[in-house]
Amino acid sequence: MAKDTKATADSIERIKNIRNIGIIAHIDAGKTTTTERILYYTGENHKIGEVDNGEATMDWMEQEQERGITITSAATTCYWKDRQINIIDTPGHVDFTAEVERSLRVLDGAVGIFCAVSGVEPQSETVWKQADSYGVPRIAFINKMDRMGADFYAVLDEIRKKLGETPAPLFIPIGKESTFSGVIDLVKMRAVRFDEATQGENYSYEEIPEEYTETAAEWRERLIDAVSAQSDEITDLYFSGKEIPESLILSTLCKSVLERTLLPVFCGSSLKNIGVQPLLDGIVDLLPSPLDVKPVTAENPKKNESVSLKADPSGPGAALVFKIQNDPQAGLLAFIRVYSGTFKSRLSVYNVNKKKKERVNKILRMHSNKSEEIEEISAGDIAVVIGFKEAQTGDTITSDGREILLEKIEFPSPVISVAVESDSADETEKLLKALKVLSLEDPTFTWREDEETGQTVISGMGELHLDVLTTRIKKEFRVECRVGNAQVTYREGITSSVTWEYKFSRIIAGKENEAALTMRLSPRAAGTGNSYKVVAPTREIPEEILEAIETGVRNAFSSGIKFGYEVCDVEAEISAIEYNPLTGTALAFTSCAAMCFDEAANQAGPVLMEPVMNVKITVPNEYTGDAIGTLTTRGGIVESIESRTTDSQIRAQSPLRYLFGYSTALRSATQGRGSFSMEFDHYAPKAG
Repeated sequence: MAKDTKATADSIERIKNIRNIGIIAHIDAGKTTTTERILYYTGENHKIGEVDNGEATMDWMEQEQERGITITSAATTCYWKDRQINIIDTPGHVDFTAEVERSLRVLDGAVGIFCAVSGVEPQSETVWKQADSYGVPRIAFINKMDRMGADFYAVLDEIRKKLGETPAPLFIPIGKESTFSGVIDLVKMRAVRFDEATQGENYSYEEIPEEYTETAAEWRERLIDAVSAQSDEITDLYFSGKEIPESLILSTLCKSVLERTLLPVFCGSSLKNIGVQPLLDGIVDLLPSPLDVKPVTAENPKKNESVSLKADPSGPGAALVFKIQNDPQAGLLAFIRVYSGTFKSRLSVYNVNKKKKERVNKILRMHSNKSEEIEEISAGDIAVVIGFKEAQTGDTITSDGREILLEKIEFPSPVISVAVESDSADETEKLLKALKVLSLEDPTFTWREDEETGQTVISGMGELHLDVLTTRIKKEFRVECRVGNAQVTYREGITSSVTWEYKFSRIIAGKENEAALTMRLSPRAAGTGNSYKVVAPTREIPEEILEAIETGVRNAFSSGIKFGYEVCDVEAEISAIEYNPLTGTALAFTSCAAMCFDEAANQAGPVLMEPVMNVKITVPNEYTGDAIGTLTTRGGIVESIESRTTDSQIRAQSPLRYLFGYSTALRSATQGRGSFSMEFDHYAPKAG
């Protein structure tokens, strides 16, 4: 008994020491560079890899090294002050939003990185809102303090105004731009200098330079004021003139991060090796462990009840597959986050979504694209499983066959397509294999065979997304193929409500198959997606018949109405079901539901729907009018213009079909100084 108690205590202590964090930000804010420094200073790398020369450890995919951007969310484990840090390095480009989305789902904390020159950029806001939706506790790092135009205090203001956060700087910079040379620790009230000769690995503490004593005192006062608003104990000590213990400040900050009432802010220059170790201290001291965050809620679909899962290694095993990645040698790698229990290698587990058993052949601790084999993985940890055959992103895995589902990860629909053609039957076979693997890896990538043209059409989130995918098909999978021009991926919708009755009766293999349904179709608000529900009495209806009806409707959603495009923003409501135990088969009800949907939809004013994008443009102030002109001539509607000191941010909406080649038009109108990003917002009826 004593041995079991000690083992449990050791397991709990191990979970306390885990930090599952993500690095999130706008493209080019320095996420990967910062991660490289973290890996170097924690001893994970023997040398620092640079993004600019294609040596970054986290950007291990060939195209990431060629393009200097992060495409996949590489996972790696490192250690700092006896704490285990599992890091997910996420993309900053909006085309790869799925990578961000699925990473945030499994994280306990995140580091938001902001450029000291550009401040809070459009994608920073997008990722921040994604993190808000998952309630992820965060700290912030203002990077690139050595760059021309760096302004730490201006970025603090933008964080306050644009993100609605209450920033609490724990460090302020010594100098800026070319004079940036270190940071001032406002908790310990000392300067920190980093040794250039050892690439910042060695650092020292000094007295605060005389010219910064007044500034440091002012910001220390602001910090104490911010934390005192979170702690009565600090308030009492402050008003009584007593010393406020450092441990009390940190524990209050830790609580504030978890409750998201304060945003601790660090600063530095990852490229110049300044300020990364204090950030590491902040990660282990302020971001929560799996034990600190709320227990995750799973659903038991059969009993229609919720189950709370604590981070208990001795509890029932439950894990979420949050990423699938193809390895040429090992096959499919399933990245999992364990929420409860312990999973051991060489044992069988249960895939709840697929209702199939899977086998855990190996468990790997990942170090970017390297790995080490481990025997087990317990609650709170992240690792990779080899051996799963059926698993996809979003699947729930249990160790004891329990029917529970962790929250499904929702991904945006692809909005842009290209046709891909191969030259021979052998190449076509290789192409189909590549497409199957890529669609397993990336839920925002889909493909289909065009019945009219015989072409294979692949769809993704943007031109860069598809460019990366087609390049991977050619280089990584060695498929010889031709790629067509980018096209908009349309959807179909309806404009009115219709109630329709349908009876299905067929003799198949000498047996009668009968089904009858009443279905009501209604248009839903833009961007709300499809909805399916049954309001008919179901007490006498077998479960397999109800599942068959839903399958028929879901299939109809996918196959379209008039043009073969997927249906969007439609509600299907089953108001009556006629079931005969002698002739009512699952096949009959699946077919009946699909045909009923098809006839009802054709009477409900079907319409072609096109993707409308949110567009964010950043241009120097003198080109604001020119930039607006390039957009309005392409059907864009400007929603807001924010003027800053040197540039303006324009927010607008425009149908995607008008935005092909827009980056060239914008650069031409702004002498190459304008930039823009776009993300899908909703589908709307296609005009013209």
